[in-house]
Amino acid sequence: MSDTLEKLAEVLESRKGAAPDSSYVAGLYAKGLDAILKKIGEEATETVMAAKDGDAEKIVYEIADLWFHTMVLLASQELKPQDVLQELERRFGLSGLDEKAQRLS
Repeated sequence: MSDTLEKLAEVLESRKGAAPDSSYVAGLYAKGLDAILKKIGEEATETVMAAKDGDAEKIVYEIADLWFHTMVLLASQELKPQDVLQELERRFGLSGLDEKAQRLS
């Protein structure tokens, strides 16, 4: 599974220097951070709506869009999926309440 994330990260990274009209992602990078964040907001809202509808196929589709756009954000900020996976690994086995308390202190 993380292979897919790594392959996608490589493709997204390669689009950074591409002409804006050469791909959707290159165009999104050219529009800047606000455009990327707007897409994430849109996809998050669509994910919520799909979940409210209870349509499993639509939920998966919208979460794929959300993950994709968050991957674009990671690449734009010089971050990798591995950075997020490491943070999730750090939290694994830690109570959510304990993790939140650590962030607040």
